[in-house]
Amino acid sequence: MSKKYYTTIGLEIHAELSTKTKMFCSCKNDPDVDMPNVNICPVCMAHPGTLPVANKKAIENVIKVGLALDANIADFSEFDRKNYFYPDIPKGYQISQYKYPIVSGGKLADMDITRIHLEEDTGTSKHHNAPDARTNGSHMSDIGGGYSLVDFNRAGVPLMELVTEAHTFENPEDASKTASNFAKEYQLLLWYLGASEANMEKGEMRVEANVSVSPDKDKKWTAYVEVKNLNSFKSVEKAIKYEVDRMIELFEEGKEGEIVKETRGWDENKQKTISQRKKESSQDYRYFPDPDLPKMKLHESFDLEKIKKELPETPIQKRARYKNDYGIKDEDIEVYINDLELGKWFECVAKILSDKEKIKTASNYITSDYLGIKKSNPNAKLPSENNFAELINLVFENKISSRAAKDILAMIVLNDESPLKIATEKDLLQKNDEGELKIIVQKVIDENPEVVAIYKGGKENAIMSLVGKIIKESKGSANPQVVIKLLKEML
Repeated sequence: MSKKYYTTIGLEIHAELSTKTKMFCSCKNDPDVDMPNVNICPVCMAHPGTLPVANKKAIENVIKVGLALDANIADFSEFDRKNYFYPDIPKGYQISQYKYPIVSGGKLADMDITRIHLEEDTGTSKHHNAPDARTNGSHMSDIGGGYSLVDFNRAGVPLMELVTEAHTFENPEDASKTASNFAKEYQLLLWYLGASEANMEKGEMRVEANVSVSPDKDKKWTAYVEVKNLNSFKSVEKAIKYEVDRMIELFEEGKEGEIVKETRGWDENKQKTISQRKKESSQDYRYFPDPDLPKMKLHESFDLEKIKKELPETPIQKRARYKNDYGIKDEDIEVYINDLELGKWFECVAKILSDKEKIKTASNYITSDYLGIKKSNPNAKLPSENNFAELINLVFENKISSRAAKDILAMIVLNDESPLKIATEKDLLQKNDEGELKIIVQKVIDENPEVVAIYKGGKENAIMSLVGKIIKESKGSANPQVVIKLLKEML
């Protein structure tokens, strides 16, 4: 590569909102429904004479997201008709927002936000095979012919679309990682606000990346590609990286004219993008205000100050609080940020322990030992906060060793009971009685004259070999500090 190229990316993220009903009718909003076409009615199926009624809860959810992003909430807003003809859009148009979105501005994870608007989702097309050659493609038989079906359960579900500003990067990897981090952080925010489940595997959150490459930092290439079908954060990174490499290769070969404004899909199996169609412009959609829906005066209809005061803690705020209150590692904080149940449990443990050093130790046991046990044994469950805090206190009081603590933890995640009771019954309490330990120490000294000679010869580290043997002889119950003290005295 002889030249330096600059990557410009922008994201469009659709998220289905968690409401009881659809956006413009009273049909159930249920992403987990199994049977096709059961949550439908004349309104979402666009029967003649039906009228839509806006879902106020969905509008409030968009406002919450905007306020959490410190964005501007529009006073005036309206819904528009976005005209295009797909089999999964029963109306022949989608109710969306064009000129007057609910939210504008804001920032998240190093990316500026252009707007957030509200629209309705489409149905879902199901494709089965290709037309059977025996039917000449004219009859979709059930003996091998291909056909397509449409499930309208999703049609009309509240869909929130976020659009970011275009950001230019000198390093393509920075571009792909920034995009992926933004999507992750946005998903977290939606979880914390209760606005959306944002499950990418279920299609509840869909990421699209607009990508372009230019040899001139100050002059963006006008032909950009919109990459769809990004159903994981890894796919976001890989697709952007692939597109950047593809465009740079065309530049290097003098074929930059082949870079056209188009929509491409990410093929997960082939790990490449596939051209789908030329990119539409806003004129192609022939937007115009929906005459069936009233204009909205949001500042009059919603108490924005009240909504803002009642917002839950955001991931950014939680990170800062964990850092300040507990002083735990950044990696540990991210574990709790991403696992709401574990984070809530950890906070209860921290409240019982109250001491920062104990809390740090507790966090180490949770993020390394507990999660390790959980990974290897799916039956493992969080013990009660009191029992786990008791375990940490036993460690701090030198009543049990670190090894014993790990063993006891493996027990209480399967059968939640007092760690002190377990330590007592299984003889895991550390022995601090010097008189009792002296007998074991002397026995190990007598049995290991070579190690003793090495230690006395000046290699002080050799003593740790004797410590290990003494702890093993005591079945893990000897206090290492007391053992070291006795060894030095007796040698």
